[in-house]
Amino acid sequence: MIKQLHVTVLVDEGTISSEDPEFTGMPEEPMTEYHVVEALRILGHRVSIIGVYDDLQGMIGKLQQQSPDVVFNLTEQFRGFRTFDKNIVSVLEMLQLPFTGAGAMGLLLCRDKCLCKELLAIHRIRVPGFLALPRGKKVRISKSIRFPLVVKPALEDGSDGISNASLVWDEQGLRERVEYVHDRWEQHAIAEEYVQGREFYVTLLGNKRLTVFPFREFFHADDIGGPSMATSQVKWNQEYREKWGIEFGFAEVSPEMAEQIGRVCKKVYRILHLRDYGRIDLRVTPEGRMAILEANPNPDLAYGEEVAESAERAGLSYEDFIHRILRQAVQRGA
Repeated sequence: MIKQLHVTVLVDEGTISSEDPEFTGMPEEPMTEYHVVEALRILGHRVSIIGVYDDLQGMIGKLQQQSPDVVFNLTEQFRGFRTFDKNIVSVLEMLQLPFTGAGAMGLLLCRDKCLCKELLAIHRIRVPGFLALPRGKKVRISKSIRFPLVVKPALEDGSDGISNASLVWDEQGLRERVEYVHDRWEQHAIAEEYVQGREFYVTLLGNKRLTVFPFREFFHADDIGGPSMATSQVKWNQEYREKWGIEFGFAEVSPEMAEQIGRVCKKVYRILHLRDYGRIDLRVTPEGRMAILEANPNPDLAYGEEVAESAERAGLSYEDFIHRILRQAVQRGA
């Protein structure tokens, strides 16, 4: 066990309730921030909280005033822009404060889906064929690309910008969806070849030595015409999942496949500079070919969600899991 620490939990300001700024009680809609803060207190740590929106000097001043032993980083944006998540941790790095999760390099490499896939391909990690589609430029379609394609905003996460309409079957559909992404999300788009197969979510924990937790799987019914991708509706709307018979559960795979998936996910984790914990999303075709879809630094730690569920299946209580993440950051240092 690590000694009692002063842990500052850095959160997006919008998650702080004016009625309960110290996260002392669980709200009607459970939130990651409350779960983590409660776990840290159960573990015996002294917890302080800093909300971040657009006041960088204020954040630095509070951190210097509080002088925590370690920062538990739960921020996802700055001034409403998710692409600035890396800049927040850059400040922590410059202040030489130990903090949980990925550093600026890891967040940068994973945020841009095009950059991420290009880097993995260089290392001979299979990814879906894709097109990078910048704003303000004509859509050019490589002869090697194969429809159907999934069109996404290139800089979002949590399935934001992904719906059933994201799956396009021809050039006209591609151009229309790319135009929508450019206009609605005000960023460049990526179009990836749709990979038919089983979709797995693989949580890893550690730094020098990595632990691979039991895989989660996206179960969907292809034969009734329902969603075949983890769209925003699929991820966040329980009624929608029930309507289409969609479930997220634990995967059953052969020992050989489990070993292969774990080995590749460890390699992806290291290539992309993930730290402490992370989640890799992938598909495996009926022929057994693996393709990496996404790499998620600092994935959602809410109790009962994919990452915590995988940790629990591996034998870690929620508090034990939070303790392990904190210990990784403390041992690594600033």
